[in-house]
Amino acid sequence: MKRRQVLAGAGAAGAWPLSPRALDSRSGAPGEKVFRYAFNFAETGFDPPRVSDQSSIRVLAHIFEPPLTWDLLARPVKLVPLVAAALPEVSDDHRRFVFTIRPGIFFADDAAFGGRRRELVAADFVFTIKRFFDPALRSEWLYQWENAKILGLTELRRRVIAQKKPFPYDEDVPGLRVLDRYRFEVRLAEPAPRLAHDFASPTLAGAVAREVVERYAADPQAHPVGTGPFMLQQWRRASRIVLVRNPRFREQRFAGDAPDGDAAAAAVARRLAGARAPLVDRLEFDIIEESQPRWLAFLNGEHDAVQVPVDLAMLAVPGGRLAPYLAHRGVQHDRQLAPSVTHTFFNFDDPVVGGYTPEKVALRRAIMLAYDSALEARLVRSGQAVAAQSLIPPGCYGADPGMVSEMSCPSAARAAALLDLYGYVDRNRDGWREGPEGRPLALRIAFPQDQRSRRVSELWLKRMSAVGLRTRFEVAPFGELIRKSLAGQLMMWGFTWGAAAPDGDFFLGLAYGPNAEQSNDARFRLAAFDRLYERQRVLPDGPERLALMRAANKLMLAYVPYIAHLHEITNDLLHAHVRGPMRHPFNRDWFRWVDVGPAPG
Repeated sequence: MKRRQVLAGAGAAGAWPLSPRALDSRSGAPGEKVFRYAFNFAETGFDPPRVSDQSSIRVLAHIFEPPLTWDLLARPVKLVPLVAAALPEVSDDHRRFVFTIRPGIFFADDAAFGGRRRELVAADFVFTIKRFFDPALRSEWLYQWENAKILGLTELRRRVIAQKKPFPYDEDVPGLRVLDRYRFEVRLAEPAPRLAHDFASPTLAGAVAREVVERYAADPQAHPVGTGPFMLQQWRRASRIVLVRNPRFREQRFAGDAPDGDAAAAAVARRLAGARAPLVDRLEFDIIEESQPRWLAFLNGEHDAVQVPVDLAMLAVPGGRLAPYLAHRGVQHDRQLAPSVTHTFFNFDDPVVGGYTPEKVALRRAIMLAYDSALEARLVRSGQAVAAQSLIPPGCYGADPGMVSEMSCPSAARAAALLDLYGYVDRNRDGWREGPEGRPLALRIAFPQDQRSRRVSELWLKRMSAVGLRTRFEVAPFGELIRKSLAGQLMMWGFTWGAAAPDGDFFLGLAYGPNAEQSNDARFRLAAFDRLYERQRVLPDGPERLALMRAANKLMLAYVPYIAHLHEITNDLLHAHVRGPMRHPFNRDWFRWVDVGPAPG
């Protein structure tokens, strides 16, 4: 999963001539193939356990490799081996998993290896997973592995915390063991039918070498060394990231199953048949936070592809179709409903909006009713989103396509009536409601520093003012807001969570009590919900699990720890000289299969 801030700027750009000179002016050596792209917000670094933003994850996914990955073309999506020899051996009712790593895979060369070739072995994955349990690391993703209930690891972490000692990486635990040079075993306290999904995540299971971590302990974010097709050559923080071909990368040939009847996927399969990754020599990523310069850079040929900024969608893809002036230039268009959800959370530890009593629930429900997510989709996102009914996005198991909830039914009148009923009234006649106890009431909503957020904040201010709720804004960089959220210092904040696997468990886990201070930004703790969540986790997909997931989802809708706003529609554009697969909903490293040809003359 990934936290995602989708930044955009105001303004418009008209049709701009593509510049062959710009397309040919690549910064690599003569003859090198270079693919150039822009991220819409700054990265935080490249040490997998420490990052959760989209920019960082998309970079490190091309450096670090997990055992498994997602077939780029298959729909429905399916897992396939990456560095593993096969899918894991599963036994003991999904409590035991054995992974076998293919021999002859090597890390990129680095001084940490003392001039020797360093082969990827099973012990690297054991070390990688243990890092998440090291209290000194303070990984935001720890809960993902803790919830898997790997035998002995949580107990080891607790002992280390109690004794205030360094984490003993060499100590054996029954749930995570090296069986031989290329095989490792994972044993769990309870069934986990979908555990393999975690081993397709470069963030959770991308192999890290212990020598590298120890050598660069002072700044591991700046020294990523993996087995992937690329390695980091240049990093100017919040400005530019350059990856170059890893000369140690193994021979990997393209394989993918195109769905029957999908002509576009079949064409990709034919074009890439037998191709060896990576197809380009360099990946160059610029950080351009505002949408207009990012868009102009694409039109000018300075970048090879772009995700259309939503505030410019009417210019680029009016009505969901590629604009004629772009089609005339051979620009390629891919449009998808993303498995993501944009939300606002309420901090349940906050004395104003948190709590489980009827009046606190009423306040959150009134705020939900007062805000209009569909209006945001139209005014701020140019219609490139659909209203959400719950946190579980489309394309994920557990989503109910027939559900219609109050999340998508705004009503200022109903919100005002609910506030009146529970004592949130204007006692001093200053135009703003006070709390039931008579104290002043003010909402504090956090936003990052970008133009789209300013437009969204204006909409929040207008909608809350209409029902008499005073609203103030806390503005800070995205990374700082993440830190404050994890520390419980924000009353309300919102961003986008994108799915890393086709399952709704993660989104229900946003309200799971033990995940508080990690992915559960709302710090929601409800025993009835936790029981439902825990029961559904251990079941295979089927009617029983689906019923539990939907019961848990209804509790979230009732208590409103989160307002689910929108599911995004993405529009990716590629210049005519770019070839390769389009965006995959869960695979993050598809740039290894992108190719660039000669620029148009």
